[in-house]
Amino acid sequence: MDTVDPQQKTDFQLIENIPFTTAKVIGSRASIGMVVLASDYTIEHEFRTLIDMPGVDVFEARIRNDPQVTPETLAAMEPLLTSTAELILPGDRVDVLGFGCTSASMVLGSERIDTLLRAAKPDARTTNPIAAAFAAFDALGARRIGVLTPYRRDVNEIVHAYITRHGYEVPVFGSFNEEMDPVVATIDADSLIAAIDTIRDGYDLDAVFVSCTSVRLADSVASIEARTGLPVTSSNHALAWHCLRLAGIEDAIEGRGRLFETGLAATA
Repeated sequence: MDTVDPQQKTDFQLIENIPFTTAKVIGSRASIGMVVLASDYTIEHEFRTLIDMPGVDVFEARIRNDPQVTPETLAAMEPLLTSTAELILPGDRVDVLGFGCTSASMVLGSERIDTLLRAAKPDARTTNPIAAAFAAFDALGARRIGVLTPYRRDVNEIVHAYITRHGYEVPVFGSFNEEMDPVVATIDADSLIAAIDTIRDGYDLDAVFVSCTSVRLADSVASIEARTGLPVTSSNHALAWHCLRLAGIEDAIEGRGRLFETGLAATA
């Protein structure tokens, strides 16, 4: 086999250590990290529309999960969360680090999610969809929440208990009872709007929350609010807003619903 003498002259001119200057453009205002479910079709799509401003960038890593949503499959993500978060900009920091699963955040609890995320990025502020939803309720002054989910009954029982245990009332709770993530991602806007009308009809509500990051609702929030006069948010909608506010981005964004024109509550 031929060998190359390292001292042999090359047939090209090598110029090294060329001077350069730097300018931070990507993430110059805020860097947001997000652990996304491997089965999720929706969160990245909605984040691209909700967080669309120069210098604010989102970096994702996907966590292995089962597309069937059950208490057991949700809990199974716990040992994978830190190692997945470590895949986001290794060796660098992010301003905010989120976990993109609403039901798993309630199965594991927000405090546990915070601990697992901080193990990967100790300096980041952390969030998840239900923590973001609670911050949204507080910012909107909402205590009586109508909840809509796609989940099956045993997951819904966890969701209802978690929300009410944290001091909010849930006068009405609706569900599509669909446990497969790929199907949930295809539920159309008309079905979601009709379901929201169903759960708010005859109930005294301060806001409606649509749970699950697979649900596509962000583009419909403003029009639903204009028609009903009732604040509406969803997992992705609240999570994107919370990430911005935790990162110090206070811009009021028109056309994205009442929440995106609102800051964090003083106690948040």
